[in-house]
Amino acid sequence: MSQDIREFISPFTELLAFGEPTHLEHAHTWIRNELFEQLAAQGFRSITLETCRIRGLLVDDYVQGGPGDLDTVMEEGFSHNFGRWPANRELVAWMREYNADKPAEERLAFHGFDFQTETTSAPSPRPYLEHARDYLGEDVDLTIDDETWGRDEAVLDFTKSPGQSEEAVRLREIGTWMLKRLHQLKATDDAWTRAETHLTAALSLLQYHWECAEPNPLGVRLNRLCQMRDGVMARNLLDIRRIEAGRGPTFVFAHNAHLQRTNSSMEMGGERIEWFSAGALVAPVLGDQYTVIAGTLGRNDTFGLGEPDKDTLEGQLQDLFTTWGMTDDKPQGPTRTDTKLEMGYFPLDQHLLAGVDALLHVRVGRPVTR
Repeated sequence: MSQDIREFISPFTELLAFGEPTHLEHAHTWIRNELFEQLAAQGFRSITLETCRIRGLLVDDYVQGGPGDLDTVMEEGFSHNFGRWPANRELVAWMREYNADKPAEERLAFHGFDFQTETTSAPSPRPYLEHARDYLGEDVDLTIDDETWGRDEAVLDFTKSPGQSEEAVRLREIGTWMLKRLHQLKATDDAWTRAETHLTAALSLLQYHWECAEPNPLGVRLNRLCQMRDGVMARNLLDIRRIEAGRGPTFVFAHNAHLQRTNSSMEMGGERIEWFSAGALVAPVLGDQYTVIAGTLGRNDTFGLGEPDKDTLEGQLQDLFTTWGMTDDKPQGPTRTDTKLEMGYFPLDQHLLAGVDALLHVRVGRPVTR
């Protein structure tokens, strides 16, 4: 049992993933910040969070010392409302301060690795296509009705999705053509990389919308969309590692369900959804370069998660720590049954344990602020 992250990193680790069991618990985000400070001292030079990769570019500009103010960065640089989290604000402010007196090769980089979508909503691909168009200097009309693409009904009701319309086909043809043009340039500068990132995001969004228009039962549609999201996450993680490979390892923070090596599942819309997590997809590629620490939680009074029974997996971990700590000794026992769907809490079970290397257990959760 330890609070020293160095004890859980192998000499081969290039991508160190730390998960949280629910987005409603904020203790893990504060601990994440503490761990990243430790990791920066050990040569880690980047962190990537479960937030939109495109928006994350704005955050990285700021932590590298670029113009702007912290309030705007937190509002516009994060998806899924994660910019409102105090620990995320603290992280961004600390990274900017850390980088202020460092040479470029020692500065910390920020990345988002998530898709631009929520599971039940997806934005218009227009802004991402326009970014690539403007970089290439092409004269292409990309005018579309963003509201038609971005409304929830476009995901939940295939009859209202524009994903297989003539307009969608035209956009996909334009995007594919621009990607070919972009690769013909064979550039490697930051502007080219950003144009490729935007264009890849646009084409992924168009594929997501195409799936939304497929006349499948809701359960099948949600299953495919969850898989698509984690597929994009996995691709982004591998791309981020390619970018950061020469500077040092990368720290990853997201929900356990996106990071475990085993497949993930959840209840959604009254359906049982199962998919291969991003971790399950990158693990075979990275091998022992990928290390996963799952976050666990004993109790949180603010959203009604009570003290776990002592014989459950979390209950056994409760006796090991006074506040929080890490262990690679995995308990054996039953899964707790006192959780509710609205908590978003994924309790420990043997399936999750089989997909991680170690556990970081929080005995009693914290409120949003310290």
